[in-house]
This record gives sequence, C-alpha cells and structure tokens, in this order.
Amino acid sequence: MGKHIKKTLIGLIMNMALLVLCGPPLFAMDENEILQERLHIKEMAQGALSTLYEIAPGARTAIEHAAGYGVFSTFGIKIFFAGGTTGKGFVYNNRTKRYTYMKMLQVQGGLGLGISKDRIIWVFETQKALSDFVNLGWDFGGKARATAMVQNQGGMFSGAISVAPGMYLYQLTNSGLAAELTVTGTKYLKDNDLN
Repeated sequence: MGKHIKKTLIGLIMNMALLVLCGPPLFAMDENEILQERLHIKEMAQGALSTLYEIAPGARTAIEHAAGYGVFSTFGIKIFFAGGTTGKGFVYNNRTKRYTYMKMLQVQGGLGLGISKDRIIWVFETQKALSDFVNLGWDFGGKARATAMVQNQGGMFSGAISVAPGMYLYQLTNSGLAAELTVTGTKYLKDNDLN
C-alpha cells in the first residue's frame, strides 16, 4: 500500500471517528442516565487515583497542590493498519471544586493487533493550563510521543510525563506506570452530554 494511500486512509478514518464522537448524539440521554454515567466516571477515577498513589506516592502531593487534575479511562483496539482509542473522564478544578466531563479520541495507524485499557491522569500546575485544556480542548496532532519522564526520585512528579509547561501525565497500564505515552492523533474535548 502506497504511503499516500495510507495517509489518506488514516485521515479518513480519523475524520469519521471525530464525526461520530463530536457529532450530535443519536439519542438524548435522560437525567438518570447522565447521573449514572457521571457516577461511573467518578468511581473509575477514585480507583485510578488510589492505584496511582500506591505506585507513585508523590503524585498525591502534586495533585493536591495543583490547580486541578483530570482522570480518563481509555479503551483501544488495533486491527492490522487501523485502530483507535476512546475514553471518558473529567477535569476537576481544585479551586472552584467543579467537575468538567470530557471525552477523548485517538486514531492510530501502523501495523498492530490488540486491545488496550489504560487510565490517564493529567495534572495542571496552573489555572491557565487547566482552563485552556477544558475550554479549548487538547490535540496532540502530529506529535509522535511524549517521553520526557520526570526523574526526580521521590519528588512530586516522579513517574510523570511532562507534556507541556505546567502539564503532566501519568499513564496507568496493566503493568504499572508507562515510561512513554503514544499520543499521535489524540484529542480531548468537552462531553456536552454530561455537562
């Protein structure tokens, strides 16, 4: 398969996935379904944070002293040359005590086969970083990997991946904290159904 055809195919798949994810819902959620989904996301987040605090104890201090944090559960599948990951979560503002529910989408190209289920915890050191993430979304675009793991042993951000100034990620996999995060084509945006 030619390079141009692969790029076109990946672009087409990503656009279709974004239409499905960002487009209007096929059916509106009623109030009870919204409350249940929010509760499910909060329970997932509590479990993810508990696991993170066991693996990287300094993360608790980082999150408590940050402007806010986000927790997402992701599910991905890859079959041959196409694959994608979707996820749901929230961003919590430590100052206002407000939750903003969000969703994420990642389209992957390249050869592969498998299923992945991860939890991603964002830490926002400043209100600007948090506000920009919530209000403008986040798009990793063409960046292949974020690999600048913070190495200060025992420090607040030990085990985190530095994504941008004042923004850190912890990725929990089945085997613990990931040393690098594959982020090509990943988008985060508000979930209008849950807010």
